[in-house]
Amino acid sequence: MPGTDTLAEYRRKRDFGKTREPSGQGGAGAGREPGFVVQIHDAGTMHFDFRLEVDGVLKSWSVPKGPSGDPHDKRLAVPTEDHPLEYRDFEGTIAEGEYGAGTVIVWDEGGYENRSTDKRGHGIPFAEALADGHASFRLNGHKLRGDWALTRFRQGDGERESWLLVRHAPAARASGPRDPRRARSALSGRTLKQVAAEEAGG
Repeated sequence: MPGTDTLAEYRRKRDFGKTREPSGQGGAGAGREPGFVVQIHDAGTMHFDFRLEVDGVLKSWSVPKGPSGDPHDKRLAVPTEDHPLEYRDFEGTIAEGEYGAGTVIVWDEGGYENRSTDKRGHGIPFAEALADGHASFRLNGHKLRGDWALTRFRQGDGERESWLLVRHAPAARASGPRDPRRARSALSGRTLKQVAAEEAGG
């Protein structure tokens, strides 16, 4: 809705005096193509955060097992609060006691193209496709390239809303995360352990 602060929930959960996460006051991302980022988050439970730039924010899903390059793998994706565009570049350790405490690295990032259509095959805006519960897109990342879809299979009525993240067609090679603890950042080349050690002064 016009005038709605879609980042209100994001800011409510965080104390920006204690976390280096971006507050969302800046305009990072201006002039860049619509982007996506996949971050590995070593919090209470290791998981992947999948984020797509839509209408000035990063629409976000928690994907426990991470994206898979195999179209037969239907990966659970649970929506989380919208994040600011600056989060696309965020790596670091969120302090103990803060929401999402743990270390974050950028596993993959890049641009994406909206491939969503209506029932007649006509192109529709990405935000409209998400509202309808099925969005198709092409990722142009370092590790993830090709066509994907997000499909809602459970509404948020009494139960937590749930989606599936699925590769549309076979990749040239099945690209997907293996051991997240050994994975390296697409931005800095660092592992989770290296980022945590550097932030701890080790």
